[in-house]
Amino acid sequence: MRAPPTSSVTGGIAALGFVALLAVGAFAGLLVEGGRDLGNALASFDAYLLRVARFTLWQALLSTLISVGPALLVARAFSRHPAFFGRRALLMLFALPLALPALVAALGILALLGRAGFAADLFRWLGGGQWPGIYGLSGILIAHAFFNLPLTTRLFLHALDAIPADQWRLASQLGMGASARWWLIEWPALRATLPGIAGLVFMLCLASFTIVLTLGGGPAATTLEVAIYQALRFDFDPARALALTALQVGLTVFVLALLLRLGADLTGDATLSVSARRYDRPGRFESGFNAAAIVLAAALVAGPIVAIVAAGLQADLLRLMTETAVRDAMTTSLVLATLSAGLCVALTLSMARARHRLAAARRGSRSGFTERALDGGASLILVIPPIVIGAGWFILLRHAADVFALAPVMVVTVNAAMAIPFAMRAIRPAHDDAATRHDRLCAQLGIGGFDRWRLIDWPSLRRPLATGFAFAMALSLGDLGVIALFGSDAVQTLPYLLFQRMGSYRTADAAGLALILALLCLALMMIAERLGGRRP
Repeated sequence: MRAPPTSSVTGGIAALGFVALLAVGAFAGLLVEGGRDLGNALASFDAYLLRVARFTLWQALLSTLISVGPALLVARAFSRHPAFFGRRALLMLFALPLALPALVAALGILALLGRAGFAADLFRWLGGGQWPGIYGLSGILIAHAFFNLPLTTRLFLHALDAIPADQWRLASQLGMGASARWWLIEWPALRATLPGIAGLVFMLCLASFTIVLTLGGGPAATTLEVAIYQALRFDFDPARALALTALQVGLTVFVLALLLRLGADLTGDATLSVSARRYDRPGRFESGFNAAAIVLAAALVAGPIVAIVAAGLQADLLRLMTETAVRDAMTTSLVLATLSAGLCVALTLSMARARHRLAAARRGSRSGFTERALDGGASLILVIPPIVIGAGWFILLRHAADVFALAPVMVVTVNAAMAIPFAMRAIRPAHDDAATRHDRLCAQLGIGGFDRWRLIDWPSLRRPLATGFAFAMALSLGDLGVIALFGSDAVQTLPYLLFQRMGSYRTADAAGLALILALLCLALMMIAERLGGRRP
């Protein structure tokens, strides 16, 4: 067995250790603080905590049902009509929620369906003059459907597109009707992916923070993550925060373990789909039903996006762009997002390189512990939500330093770690392919170190590295989780400033900031998808 280069493996282990330190440090802070007040921590497992846990599970379950169920119909409608005018545009529309920060989407839903929203008069007319708005469980469900129904539709469509064309040809030759095609061809393909996709959506809703914080509307609609934030930021009750965190992590670990067992795709592929050739034509009734399903789904996605743009254009954008607070927040956001993306790419590349070196060195033998840790370490960070990591370090650091002064460091490090699973998707396949092609030749020619990076690796990896960088930067730019705990008047990002303006009922300013933030994140996501769609 050939020994792998020591420097590559050491760098990957250091990157993995950095990610592990974030998680261990968070738990250490919570355990130390909880140990000082163990009685209150145990007493925090009361009726309130159980009620919050019950609501967390309930809203996640309902959100999963209203996202996955309709997505089956919409995906089948797209599959049954593989070529119609506007199909590609609609699929691109379904990718837009992936590029929008949760806070921006929440504001768009409020601008459309809130008490003073664009559709408020219509709902008042339909409801006999009463329209209470969509705060509470209804708002949370709509927001989760806005994000997850397009994602699940695309994932189900991938499953249908994977059906071999020979099966459709045979079904046509046998004269199968729509019902027989569904039960014998389509449903088996969907059923195989259904548990994993439903589990993925459930986990996303279980760990939802910004949506519930913005649209929850009070104690009756509070999840565990929001309760952790409230326990630290408003009540400063570390004992209760410890109890809430323990329950949140326990639920997340259980769901993630089930998810991995079901083989779910934790990153959610957002690439466009190309349907296999069909040899049948839907009837008139089925075509009308499919058209209605697609139109309703498109309205769910397009409505909040149009509301974001309309409300944002009504704001005084010129005044906002010249405000010192807005310029400072935008500068802070861009700087922190750039640093976070750079750190994320460096960590991801180090872990991918070390794992590949170890795999190449063993030459077919069983993988060791280090290789398995590097292989799964990128996804393990998903077990711990950002608000939990932030809460643990908030408690741990408050005894040694001014936690609000450390906001930039925490935002950069936590957001970088949380983006690693997604950056790994863009970087690792390209790195492994390039390394497989070049390792032996570089060894024969004695090319290594910086010369290899400059002459061999960089030309092959610059595009996937740019893709991972843009994606990580977009995720960091729109994040509210960590800055919600560590933010202050001295350190503000665009999401934090937007949340403040919403809290002070400056809705016009909030709408303008949401539009600016949405355009920045959308531009980055478009760059990432464009780069990712080209060969290096």
